Amino acid sequence: MSKILISGGTGLVGMQLQNLLKSKGHEVSILTRNPKKANEFSWNIKEGIIDENAFANITHIIHLAGAGIADKRWSGKRKQEIIDSRVASANLLFNYVKKLNIKLEGFISASGIGFYGAHTFDTIFKEDDAPYNDFISKVCIDWENAAKQFETLNIPVTILRTGVVLSKEGGALSKMNTPLFLTALGNGKQYFPWIHIDDLCKIYAKTINNSWLSGIYNCTTNNHQTNISFTKALAKATGKILFPLNVPSFILKTVLGELSIILLAGSRISANKIESVYTFEFPDLKEALENLLK
Repeated sequence: MSKILISGGTGLVGMQLQNLLKSKGHEVSILTRNPKKANEFSWNIKEGIIDENAFANITHIIHLAGAGIADKRWSGKRKQEIIDSRVASANLLFNYVKKLNIKLEGFISASGIGFYGAHTFDTIFKEDDAPYNDFISKVCIDWENAAKQFETLNIPVTILRTGVVLSKEGGALSKMNTPLFLTALGNGKQYFPWIHIDDLCKIYAKTINNSWLSGIYNCTTNNHQTNISFTKALAKATGKILFPLNVPSFILKTVLGELSIILLAGSRISANKIESVYTFEFPDLKEALENLLK
């Protein structure tokens, strides 16, 4: 079995992914600022330091680290934190792998559908489509370029551009299941690409020991939903009342600033490539919500 080092392993996806990988017989180590368990090792991105014991006998790195895109308003400082937590951390991992001459079997990195930009187009974006020109797209471009460095060491690189992850433990779904969000945001016509956390973790697990899965994959379903259709489905699944009035765009812009764009814009994303190698357990929103909210 493989020995996998995960950055961001204490986050929403990382915690569930740890359990899945262990259930498949893999050994898992975690990079964290405050190690407390035997399989946790310290790192400090600002100081450029990683406990070298973390790299002992590892075969793969899964890079999930990254400050929450929607956790705080996008001040200049916050924008830099969002970038550095993804890019500087990947650079640090690369430097250590190169310095220690570690022969990884694979480097698997998260990315986001924000690569295609925060806007609403008729296009259904595929992996080979060009990036947009906004902040969230720049984050993803820099993030992916940092991951691609590992290819210069002859290490297969897999990049998973992820949509909104739905989980019962927290994340976007818990925030949306509130009176504020049980109504349309803006005109409600913006698309809302999503994926069930079980499917996302299984896709990550599938990349282990399958180096032919290198490359870039969109990790969303082909069950395209708009903000309003998703909100209606959520209201029905929870038995709550869907408020008939939309939240005007100017209110969200006033409260959230530039960050509001990720709530007010969104396009459809093609899942055809990932569907060619993975069969979704929850391809339908109704079934996904029933599973998560039961």
